[in-house]
Amino acid sequence: MKPVAIFRHSPTEGPGYFGAYLKAHSIDWTLVTIDAGAAVPASAGEFSGLAFMGGPMSVNDELPWIPAALRLIRAAAEEGVPVLGHCLGAQLMSKALGGSVGPNPSKEIGGGRVDVADSEPARAWFGATRGFLAFHWHGETYTLPPGAECIAFSPHCRNQAFILGPNLGMQCHVEMTPEMIRSWCESGRDEIARCVCPTVQTAPEIQAHLQPRTATLNAVASRLYDRWIEGLKDRPQ
Repeated sequence: MKPVAIFRHSPTEGPGYFGAYLKAHSIDWTLVTIDAGAAVPASAGEFSGLAFMGGPMSVNDELPWIPAALRLIRAAAEEGVPVLGHCLGAQLMSKALGGSVGPNPSKEIGGGRVDVADSEPARAWFGATRGFLAFHWHGETYTLPPGAECIAFSPHCRNQAFILGPNLGMQCHVEMTPEMIRSWCESGRDEIARCVCPTVQTAPEIQAHLQPRTATLNAVASRLYDRWIEGLKDRPQ
């Protein structure tokens, strides 16, 4: 089976738990380091799936790699290569597939509840989970692209996860590890300090009970990833 391509847009926003999950399931993956100048691959068919991670930029920024990433996502959707998006990755998916990206009503940083929609498609992806404490770090969000369905939401962000065929986009982060969270709190300390609002937590609040919180979060991630890998191109049955 061809590898999964994981796109990294910032040095601190790598695969995290998603990489560990793929390794545990004996699924090969390759890292495309956009942040280090790597080119966006020309063909989606080189891979069994595409996974786009987070990043501090906006999909509306005039960055040279963004048009190529949008073309690749559209090609993947046409060719049946499943796409997975985390935060910025979901925003890229939305824009590529006909949605739009703009400011969220409020910036969200830290832990916050996400509720699962009461629908059969949502249950197919989340199983028995009706809600969970997610990790957030975003100031923008997306609209649903045509044909997509929202399967998770929160009080401060209308679309926390959407599906479109085998494709899954998530505004929230489920791929976090304790190490990643500590790193983000360090690199983002100035941003946290500038934001004084109820939806932005302090670094100590974010890092409280880190191990059990990430373990619970990764259990939710595993359920979602279990469903996503079912659609990998040419995956042995």
